[in-house]
Amino acid sequence: MSLEKKEDRFDQLIEEMGIRIKDADQFKVREDVFDEVTLLALYKLVHKKWLSLIGGSISTGKEANVFYGERDGAAIAIKIYRIRTANFTTMSSYVTGDRRFSHVKKAKKDLIFAWTRKEFSNLVRARDAGIAVPEPIVWDRNILIMSFIGEGEIAYPQLRNVTMEDPAEVYETITSTIDILYNKAELVHADLSEFNILYGDKPYFIDMGQSVTRDHPRALQFLMRDIRNINRYFKNRCDIRKDFDLFNAVTGLNVAEP
Repeated sequence: MSLEKKEDRFDQLIEEMGIRIKDADQFKVREDVFDEVTLLALYKLVHKKWLSLIGGSISTGKEANVFYGERDGAAIAIKIYRIRTANFTTMSSYVTGDRRFSHVKKAKKDLIFAWTRKEFSNLVRARDAGIAVPEPIVWDRNILIMSFIGEGEIAYPQLRNVTMEDPAEVYETITSTIDILYNKAELVHADLSEFNILYGDKPYFIDMGQSVTRDHPRALQFLMRDIRNINRYFKNRCDIRKDFDLFNAVTGLNVAEP
């Protein structure tokens, strides 16, 4: 089937489900994103009135695509994990050892469904701890709907693309958030960097599917990596704390720098 016919068929399916598409010329069908499982999940979410419009792409990550959407006129973000092309091996390494998902089957589809539910759960814990993250709204299969972090229909930029007026203040906010995430939400982001922080009126932590609980066997390793990534980014922008000093302050441990 030609790409043009596939797009026509996709448009027909979306139309039959009652989903409005905004800026259709920007919303091109991606077979690795909108497979049958994803379309079924979309249908259920629309039927239950969790979304009414799909707009253009916000971002394309290693494992997922994020689209702008609306629910009764309110802006939302629609994150779709790619079942066909997501990195099964990488995702498995973060789920293994997480007691919340010890029952998950090893089939790729089951793992991705668990990953979606895991990000929803992590966002709930982070929000309950008062951390600036997208508000999780609902999930189904490989789709996660969250609040939209941005203005109008434009998402806030990644930290790496921002010129900060006061880098020291932003650094303090981020390191304090790492501490709150660990000690109040009992989570480690596990992939924190200038790519996974949006910056608008303040820093927002995003992409928390890989985040692990403090009792995960690799939690401390992931925490140190997060700290090193943030220090690497800020080291030429403001004064920073030493990696091990910050690690010990967050964890309450007394690990000596080798």
